[in-house]
Amino acid sequence: MSDPAAEPLKLIALDADDLSVISAHLQDAVLKRGDIAYRPAEKRFALALRRFDWEGAAQGHKRRRLTALHFERVTAARSSKVAAGDAVLSLLAVTFAEIDGPAGQVTLHFSDGAAIRLDVECIEAQMKDLGPIWEAVATPAHPDAG
Repeated sequence: MSDPAAEPLKLIALDADDLSVISAHLQDAVLKRGDIAYRPAEKRFALALRRFDWEGAAQGHKRRRLTALHFERVTAARSSKVAAGDAVLSLLAVTFAEIDGPAGQVTLHFSDGAAIRLDVECIEAQMKDLGPIWEAVATPAHPDAG
């Protein structure tokens, strides 16, 4: 039987609604600082993540896959509380705040209050799965707030 959740995803975001779809697919993706690259001359910010397959989880699978995310038209990138070295970052959400439409700030929110903020001329992002799925040790869990 075919597993449609195993098919690789390729998503493009050109507005805040599109970006929220990418954010949902990347919730609980993990990466290290070395998986992040900012190319100011190219106005590009890119990262490689190991995303949890939430669609597969709905069918009882626990798995991850390598995924690339990149943003174009990036004029600045800043980080806060992003640990140096081999510390694992867990992505919680990707949000957009319009400053002077269509320009604004994309923020990648990580666990433990870490964040990366990108100044962008407009939203132009792409998420693409790169390769096979592998079994995950566990399903990410979030303790109830409050």
